[in-house]
Amino acid sequence: MEEKDLMPLLDKIHDAADVRKLSRSQLPELCREVRQTLIDTVSKTAGHLASGLGVVELTVALHYVFDTPDDFLIWDVGHQAYPHKILTGHRKELATIRQKGGLHAFIWRGETPYDVLSTGHASTSIGSALGIAVAQHKLKSKRHVVAVIGDGALSGGMAFEALNHAGAFIDKGVNLLVILNDNEMSISENVGGLAQGLSRVLSNPHYAKLVEGGKKVLEKLPAIRRFALRAQEHVKGMIMPGTLFEEFGFNYIGPVDGHDVKGLVQILQNVKEIGGLQFLHVVTCKGKGYPPAEKDPICYHGVPRFDPAEGVHPTPFPSDRSFSAVFGRWMCDKAAQNDKLVGITPAMRIGSALDEFAKRYPERFFDVAIAEEHSLVFASGLAAGGMRPVVAIYSTFLQRAYDSVFHDLALQDLPIMLAIDRAGVVGPDGPTHHGAFDIAALKAIPNLIIMAPSSRDELYKMLNTGFKLGKPCAVRYPRTEGAGDLDGITLDDTVELGKGRILCEGAKTVLLCFGAFSQDYLEYAKTKGYTLVDMRFIKPWDEALVKELMKTHERIITVEDGVVKGGIGEEIASFVQRERCDRQIKVLNLGLPDRYIMEGTRKEIMHDLKLDVSGLDETLAAFLKE
Repeated sequence: MEEKDLMPLLDKIHDAADVRKLSRSQLPELCREVRQTLIDTVSKTAGHLASGLGVVELTVALHYVFDTPDDFLIWDVGHQAYPHKILTGHRKELATIRQKGGLHAFIWRGETPYDVLSTGHASTSIGSALGIAVAQHKLKSKRHVVAVIGDGALSGGMAFEALNHAGAFIDKGVNLLVILNDNEMSISENVGGLAQGLSRVLSNPHYAKLVEGGKKVLEKLPAIRRFALRAQEHVKGMIMPGTLFEEFGFNYIGPVDGHDVKGLVQILQNVKEIGGLQFLHVVTCKGKGYPPAEKDPICYHGVPRFDPAEGVHPTPFPSDRSFSAVFGRWMCDKAAQNDKLVGITPAMRIGSALDEFAKRYPERFFDVAIAEEHSLVFASGLAAGGMRPVVAIYSTFLQRAYDSVFHDLALQDLPIMLAIDRAGVVGPDGPTHHGAFDIAALKAIPNLIIMAPSSRDELYKMLNTGFKLGKPCAVRYPRTEGAGDLDGITLDDTVELGKGRILCEGAKTVLLCFGAFSQDYLEYAKTKGYTLVDMRFIKPWDEALVKELMKTHERIITVEDGVVKGGIGEEIASFVQRERCDRQIKVLNLGLPDRYIMEGTRKEIMHDLKLDVSGLDETLAAFLKE
């Protein structure tokens, strides 16, 4: 049967305006078609699945009630945005998501008229939506503003900063609706008849007008007014978990069933009419409509290609030969030897390969949720208290905690180790997730030691080294499989601080490589007769070795998996310029360009940037002719 026969409603949806042409009775069927399209497409392309399945009804209801794109719809992070893309004209293009030249992995500003801000990092939606709402008020615009934030992103400090700031605009004519997409099962029991009925009452414009009118009448009777307001808050507090948001100045509504699309439409229409600061608490099931994803939403958060009839076959992630897996193994090995070791991560337990460590040593594992800065501040307290913290964090998210690296790690000179995963080019998740900037950012901070392993065994040794040094240090490694084996490697094996190693010797041209490039280029360097050095350390780097190589080489090429501007290569070039003693030495710095890198596989991206072997050969051929 043709797909169009299976999707009679979705075939008519070319943008959100077409959603609003449907009757309310047709919306459940539209939700079914969107959900099936999502499963069918992502199973063929890989990508984020469970989050999108959980917000199908909410997405349909939002586009049905609000006049998008004239009204603003701001999604947090963007994992859950696939249904939004389907309904806003990208149904056919969804098959290209996270691929080179295809749809962006998350929300991308300007991809459609519906997308006014790019997303990818968590906890930004409320703050940006508040800014848009204030702008609309200043412009005397009647356009509505809605922010959708997940329960995980709500744990981020920025979200609460935005909620706190929003309270400054109470009774000032600013209209903002914040929707909490809550897929935690712990509160599902609150979604019952009483809660649903109360939510419909609280969202009703007549109720809102009655309350406001009552307050005005009671202003002349202060004692009774205070009693009535206290009674109202006590009743609401007993029935619903919204007291906190009321304290921020929002009118709390919920929790409501996030999979009752007709009910959502009614409540959203009511809230739309009320205006002001509204907080709608929507309870959803992550992975809704696909039983395997409902059963294991973590496994189905990000999926490879799979057969929907069979589901995702469990496979080790990260793979056994990945740098991440080496880190996970080291954490378990070291924890068995040293009871002061503790592991910390801001919501990256599985991605950072800490799952096994968390199972073996639950009392020494701390997932602080999406709170990167707090993870480092918390680590500083643990270290000051006598423990030995290791913080596992993705390079791109470490950017959020830059001040804490300076203030709470390096300045305090505390024995804290940063395990920086996803360093350099990451791949399909695109510009918000590439770890391009940590070298340039971190090397400026005093007291901080930075290492870049070229292989799996080198990573294990560097983790040993960092722990033994007992100083602020960082080990950065990519999201790839690595060369080298761990056979025979022990917890006593270390590397000498600040010393690189020559992997092959040649003449005239030397490649100074940081990270996995050392292994990527080794056979090529041998074939060409170049010297290749695994620099190992970004800070302190081996000045003595470079100075020695300057005596016998005419050309120095640096290669780093980070931005060239402000990177370690430029620092080495400056050093060579100062120390060359009238010798003619040419320096070429290679790395990531001064632009954001879009989606694609790591292999595709490295080829396009001419950082694979063929690209390097082409670049060096041109350089040698100069």
